[in-house]
Amino acid sequence: MTDNSDNFIEEFTRFLNDRLEAQKRRELQQRLVVPPELETVREMARRAISPIKSADDGDQAEPSSFRMVRTVAGDKLPPHYLIYFLLVDVLGFRSVGPYEKMAWSLTIDFEGVRYTIAHVKSGLRLFAQDGKEWEKPARRIVGLIHRGVSLATPIFRWMAKDAVFASRINVRNVGRKLFERYTFFRDIFRATAAKVRPLKDTHEAELRQRQFAFHLYSTRLNRNTASLSELSALFTHSWLKVSKDTSWLALAAIEAFFGWTEHVFIHLAILQGRITTGAEVDVMIEANWGTKFKKALDVDDKVTKKHFNKLVAIRRQLRNFMSHGAFGKEGEAFSFHSRAGAVPVAFDRRRARPQFSLSPELAFDDAEAIKAIEEFISFMWSGTREPARIYIHESDLPLVLPHATDGTYMAAMASVQTMTEYVDHTVKEWDRAANMDW
Repeated sequence: MTDNSDNFIEEFTRFLNDRLEAQKRRELQQRLVVPPELETVREMARRAISPIKSADDGDQAEPSSFRMVRTVAGDKLPPHYLIYFLLVDVLGFRSVGPYEKMAWSLTIDFEGVRYTIAHVKSGLRLFAQDGKEWEKPARRIVGLIHRGVSLATPIFRWMAKDAVFASRINVRNVGRKLFERYTFFRDIFRATAAKVRPLKDTHEAELRQRQFAFHLYSTRLNRNTASLSELSALFTHSWLKVSKDTSWLALAAIEAFFGWTEHVFIHLAILQGRITTGAEVDVMIEANWGTKFKKALDVDDKVTKKHFNKLVAIRRQLRNFMSHGAFGKEGEAFSFHSRAGAVPVAFDRRRARPQFSLSPELAFDDAEAIKAIEEFISFMWSGTREPARIYIHESDLPLVLPHATDGTYMAAMASVQTMTEYVDHTVKEWDRAANMDW
């Protein structure tokens, strides 16, 4: 099967021929230095992919001048980065690139025949030599590479851990998507809540008119001509269902809000230079919500502390309660037996030492909770933090951790205009990389 991009293949073939000849005169590429205990893994991976070897090491390899065709089997190769790690970093194969619409490529020798693996804009490709039977050998190559990748996994894990603790990482940014989830539920809540009051007024007016009807139904019931379901339906009204739906929507919005803040607080802290290492990011991901809040915002500030206390109350009284199966974390699931009937028990943490106390069910105002959340959002994106919103919500750029230490983010956070210019420039650079426009 041939690739439709004939022009690219011809240009790419000429490029490879020139580069391969030049690279033959160079020293072998420096292999990745791994801990001594992983050297055995390296050798196992090398044996696993045999007889695949670097084309530069293959004395029996055919001349470099050949026309390439794309193989179907190449579509089942592992992810491009795992192939690069295995063949280039771990085993020391030579790679060439970047080139127009290509990030990298490497030429391998398989039983005396050259094949090329290339990461191009259209995807990862395995090219074979035209004029030969290539699909069967290509399937064998793909299978051997999968085997090598599997055996080299301990090295990949070490590489990932080393990169995290050396802070050579990007932190994924999905802040905009998570915020859209919150606003989706918030807007539906507001629209539904607006229907409750008119429906309740209508219900109360109708209820007064039903008193006489209730008397008639009661008379019929005494004569065994009316059912209990009829009496129940008499007092059922749509406002009760809408009111319940409103509460569920409020809860969904609140859950979405806290999920968003769990994510965005880490990004806000990085942009402000309060988190600068991969180890700190790792710790903060596992930290509780309050710790993340305090890392991103200064709770010593009175206004910030006021917002913090309101959100903690919402989180404790509603979100924590529902997220623990509506049992809560403070004894809300318990009722004790008494001559007065079943009495709810709540765990009172306001005292110096936790004690049980009598308390009615938690009363919660949905509208007030959403109002407190909206006020906090406006506050969080105000003042010196306003530029952060541009980066987190108006781009989907990840946070490049080294930029938190080299002054890049600090300079961009100087103003909204500065951040906007920085984001525009960075988005263009990422787009160029994605398009492989070198």
